Amino acid sequence: MIAVILAGGFGTRLSEYTDEVPKPMVEVGGKPAILHIMDHYASYGVKNFVIAGGYKCEIIKQFFVGLGHYETDIVIDSERSSVSSLNNSPKRDWKITIVDTGYQTMTGGRLLRLRSLIGDQRFFITYGDGFCNVNLSKLLELHTAENATATVTAVRPTARFGELQLSENKVSSFEEKPQMNQGWINGGFFVMESEIFDFIQSDETVLEKEPLSRIAKKGKLAAYRHTGFWQCMDTKRDRDYLESLWRDGQAPWVKEH
Repeated sequence: MIAVILAGGFGTRLSEYTDEVPKPMVEVGGKPAILHIMDHYASYGVKNFVIAGGYKCEIIKQFFVGLGHYETDIVIDSERSSVSSLNNSPKRDWKITIVDTGYQTMTGGRLLRLRSLIGDQRFFITYGDGFCNVNLSKLLELHTAENATATVTAVRPTARFGELQLSENKVSSFEEKPQMNQGWINGGFFVMESEIFDFIQSDETVLEKEPLSRIAKKGKLAAYRHTGFWQCMDTKRDRDYLESLWRDGQAPWVKEH
């Protein structure tokens, strides 16, 4: 399966870092957020990634072009125009496709621009700033059992975001950032069928608004309740909290092998 990562937003609430790099490239433990997320998918055998870039997409491209040398010491021989590693870097047998989906494109529009790459297959999709230890195998299992068009990982955060109204394993209402009492919210880490594209109109379509709301009303949006760790890297405070967990060896999103 393909894992799509939406990585094109401006990250304005994290401007201490995002003035220089796109939000998914902000580092935690000396490693970009997007790489933490991809390592989580890869630990479940998902190694085909499509990254939907936008803001400062060129920085994401540059990073992955040099990924093989990122986590190792290197020797640069300018006379021979060669770069070699002094030690072993982590082996990542991944396929990574990076698409510049536009500077101002909304989340639904970014996904729509990937339609030809995804085709008719089922796929994972998430954001480039969510740290989570969700069990992707169980997420996929529930999605299949519910015969859903899309399945969202529902989480209970410490802060108030959008809210999901749940009935059994179905989402009866999907509201992004309403003025409501805190409950289950969209934690990202979706599974979707290709029919999702039928609900997206253009670059201006926000995935979390009309498309998912319409699917919920049809009874085809399932919810996987995740009660483990989840943290969005939305502000500097969030990033510092994640950094402290990594520094103390208490990073719950790192899957044990």
